[in-house]
Amino acid sequence: MAGLAPSSVPAFAAALHEPCLPMSVASVAALRTAGSGRRRGAGSQQTGLNGGRFLMMQRRELVTKAGIALAVSCSMATSPASANGAAQGLEILPFKADGYNFWTWRGRRIHYVEQGAGRPVVLIHGFGASAFHWRYNIPELAKKYKVYAIDLLGFGWSEKALVDYEATIWMEQVSDFLREIVKEPAVLVGNSLGGFTTLFTATEVPELVRGVVLLNSAGQFADPNKPAAAPAEEEEGGSALSRCT
Repeated sequence: MAGLAPSSVPAFAAALHEPCLPMSVASVAALRTAGSGRRRGAGSQQTGLNGGRFLMMQRRELVTKAGIALAVSCSMATSPASANGAAQGLEILPFKADGYNFWTWRGRRIHYVEQGAGRPVVLIHGFGASAFHWRYNIPELAKKYKVYAIDLLGFGWSEKALVDYEATIWMEQVSDFLREIVKEPAVLVGNSLGGFTTLFTATEVPELVRGVVLLNSAGQFADPNKPAAAPAEEEEGGSALSRCT
């Protein structure tokens, strides 16, 4: 980068990090102009030391013009798409003062989305996700149902509490959410970690769960230090799925 003028460094750096579509005609023309300058500089090399300095200046000019042309091309090609992509989520799930809510659970701030009217459906996201994971589903489901999408403790806009995170804490969070916020039996829809939380909740408080929907559900959490249960014990206890059907 030492050969670039300070004013051209941001443009060139941006060009290196932006995905590019084919360059425009103007960009190609700028590169050709820079290339012709380089060829003229090569001819001047015969003049000795001054010619060498002139060639170095021409090379710097070539890199500068190439960087600027590439940056302009990338900006023209990608900026509208990037802007549209960023706005798409807000168009699908626009911010509504009465749709984004916070609930205090055991002294912790919990975020959830609430939209629509009708029988309640509670959407529970997976590991590393949030209520926004359901941005395409909420508007459609809200046409017929009262939809809740909750951020589990430690995710999304919910508080990042310094606690030992394990399956029971999220099951208890969802159970209390059904009691205190939904206030009637609901269908639980869970993805990944949310799928396991859905099953766990259904087995613990079946009176609050009308049904469950599992999307690529995670399995039960296992303690690596605990010996595996014998087959007879597994059959006696039954699976979470068998206990909630």
